[in-house]
Amino acid sequence: MAQITHISAPGLSDVNVNDTVSEAKVGKGNFSTMLKQSLDELNTSQEASDRALADMASGEIKNLHQAAITIGKAETSMKLMLEVRNKAISAYKEILRTQI
Repeated sequence: MAQITHISAPGLSDVNVNDTVSEAKVGKGNFSTMLKQSLDELNTSQEASDRALADMASGEIKNLHQAAITIGKAETSMKLMLEVRNKAISAYKEILRTQI
């Protein structure tokens, strides 16, 4: 019979299964730091997309395929951030509706 091996998710190798949620080492810092880093990455992605669009418009593009990939990544990142924002707003509204 084949032995089952442990499969770990990328980026979570330093998280111990027995750790509690508050002790998990998923990221270094608090939520606001992680949110700021995500927003900075989104901004960088959007700037790269804008540069690719400008290069396409001016005819200075060397690799059209790479530009299309960059634009697609920026679009996907923006959609993800909008969904995170929508979930956060929904959670906030739910908390406001909670009676004490």
